[in-house]
Amino acid sequence: MGELFSELASETGTLIRQEVSLAQAEMTQKATRIGKSVGSLAIGGAIGYAGLLAIMAGIIMGLSYFIPGWLAAILVGGIVAVVSYVLINSALTTLRNTDVKPTETVESIKEDAQWLKNQVS
Repeated sequence: MGELFSELASETGTLIRQEVSLAQAEMTQKATRIGKSVGSLAIGGAIGYAGLLAIMAGIIMGLSYFIPGWLAAILVGGIVAVVSYVLINSALTTLRNTDVKPTETVESIKEDAQWLKNQVS
C-alpha cells in the first residue's frame, strides 16, 4: 500500500511539472499573438498621424496658395488615414478576441484531477 502511495505521489509531481510546462507554453503563444497586435496598433497609429499631417499640409497649401497641390495632399492624406483605420481596427478586433486564459491547461488539470480522484478511490 505504501509503495502505491509513493508511486502516486511521484506521478502526481511529474504531472504537475508537465502542467506547469504546458501553461508556460500556452501563455507564451498567447503573449506573442498579443505582442503582434500591439505592434500593428502602434504602426496604425503612426500611419494615422502621418495621414493627419498630410491632410493638414494640404489644407495649409490650399489656403495659402490656392494651387492644385493641396488636392493631391488631401487625397494622399485621406488614403493614409483609411489604411491607418483598417490597421487599428484589425488590431483592436484581434486584441478583443484574444483569450489569455490557458484553456488547454485548465482542461488538462481538470482531467488530471479526475484521474487522481479515480486512483485514490
